[in-house]
Amino acid sequence: MSKNALITGISGQDGSYLAELLLDKGYNVYGILRRLSSPNTSRIDHIINSIELIQGDITDQSSLNEAMRVSDPDEVYNLAAQSFVGTSWNQPVHTADVTGIGVVRVLEAVKHLAPSAHMYQASSSEMFGKVQETPQTENTKFYPRSPYGFSKVFGYWACVNYRESYDMHISNGILFNHESPRRGIEFVTRKITDGVARIKYGLSNELRLGNLDARRDWGFAGDYVDAMWRMVQQEKPDDYVIATGETHSVQELVEFAFSRAGLDWEKYVVVDPKFVRPAEVQLLLGDATKAKNVLGWEPKVKFKELVEMMVDADLEKLKKSK
Repeated sequence: MSKNALITGISGQDGSYLAELLLDKGYNVYGILRRLSSPNTSRIDHIINSIELIQGDITDQSSLNEAMRVSDPDEVYNLAAQSFVGTSWNQPVHTADVTGIGVVRVLEAVKHLAPSAHMYQASSSEMFGKVQETPQTENTKFYPRSPYGFSKVFGYWACVNYRESYDMHISNGILFNHESPRRGIEFVTRKITDGVARIKYGLSNELRLGNLDARRDWGFAGDYVDAMWRMVQQEKPDDYVIATGETHSVQELVEFAFSRAGLDWEKYVVVDPKFVRPAEVQLLLGDATKAKNVLGWEPKVKFKELVEMMVDADLEKLKKSK
């Protein structure tokens, strides 16, 4: 008998890859989609006839309750969030409501309407912020440096509390940066690869960026959703760092991206102070040893392959539009 899975944030990068993975495994996939005047389903249009979308919002408890009733889930994946760190500085209260309190609303809906469901919570490496040790593990102290980061910390501890208080099967995936051609244009990785494509086709003559020295542990979103699924399948819930174990600077990403398109990055990149965060996270590097040993998970796509995949996709996209 097929399992039912409910995904919040199904129209996002991770939601779309996760939905594909679950469909391939024979699941009945339900997704919560906010009602907008122009809903953005571009990432899931190719599978939209194979999934069931439920109108709802992570800030509205009644709609989450209804989604639980309709989907009767065996598994719940909470991926919904205000997920852009930059925006969290301009909209801290909204970010706290969606990315923090929103987790509690999902937990309440699961507790009352799907108590036996296994739940995954999308936690983030941004919780480590001003890192207290390198590399970061499941035991590293959190020191968030943005409203997004401290909202994710709130959600993380909410899940731990519900797990221990109500014996619920809830796992936190502390995912380090993960990218793909489906990444939102506001994120630095996609901003760079899209910028490269625009410069290549003469649609732009510069790319303005912030801190080129910031270092991140970047992986492929398609690999990371597999880790989410593996966590939910475990007999006992737990928390896991998901990362590649490699760190690269924004400048390295820029160099690979421009090189892929046959361009000299130094001719086009401008460092603009307005893109520097009020409190910068300088270095993130994850240790996914626990995920490897317990889940049998390892990343497959390397950093350079990821950058080239994204550049190629943006070049193809602009080529078609031209």
